[in-house]
Amino acid sequence: MKVLRAAVAMAAVAGIAAAGCSSGASGGGSTEALAHIHGIAINPADGEVYAGTHHGVYRVAAEGDLELISENTDDYMGFTVVGADHFLGSGHPAERAPGMDPHLGLIESTDGGRTWDTLSLEGEADFHALEHQNGRVLGLNSVSGQLLSSTDNKTWTVLTELSAYDIAVSPLDNDEILATTPDGLARSRDEGKTFEPVPGAPSLVLLSWPENGPLVAVDAESTVYISSDSGETWQEREALTDRPQALFASADGEILVATEHSIFRSSDGGDFKVFRHLG
Repeated sequence: MKVLRAAVAMAAVAGIAAAGCSSGASGGGSTEALAHIHGIAINPADGEVYAGTHHGVYRVAAEGDLELISENTDDYMGFTVVGADHFLGSGHPAERAPGMDPHLGLIESTDGGRTWDTLSLEGEADFHALEHQNGRVLGLNSVSGQLLSSTDNKTWTVLTELSAYDIAVSPLDNDEILATTPDGLARSRDEGKTFEPVPGAPSLVLLSWPENGPLVAVDAESTVYISSDSGETWQEREALTDRPQALFASADGEILVATEHSIFRSSDGGDFKVFRHLG
């Protein structure tokens, strides 16, 4: 994600981050279930759109009923697709008994989001941003305010304290990481240990960095930007004019932008059509 410098943009991002942080579940197959989308991606196993939401993981078709895939309705604050039917997530349990940990840590599904297993940091981490790139997982832990790194999904290294909305890792250089912070876009060239400001970047809130493709970003009003030089310069593409919730870009040019009221899709990197109305 990118950074917001204006107060109005900061308020928008705060709303995105806060949405869906409480426990409890509601409606299974209605669009209300997608009121808070925290992550969206295409599953290579079936080519379908999947969304990690406040009320579980859903498979989203352009028309018809939403399909609740997960056997639970947990709040998936972090959600990313690693490979075919292979997902990573984080967040909060939908129902919590007294004494039960409020944070899921890093969780994994290898059956397309139906069942999930805890891998690490249960009770210690609530990742609001997860990136899997180059055999490594990076996570922004909202509990500790730290950027963490793992190569085995079980043991973690604290890279730095970082107040950020999102992170993105270069598919070509494991040392290069972008982070969106309250002060603007920041870049690390030492695997996330230190960050420096990126001057001249627009006020963006979402970022996706696919393999063999340009950076794709979205601002607080869902205006889409593209960068072909690792975020040094940006080209404005299309204004979708709604508060953004999640962004996904693939190596073959597919882009998904989830907003409060719609999911938009582009297959050519800039000409967006409404894929699904969310009510």
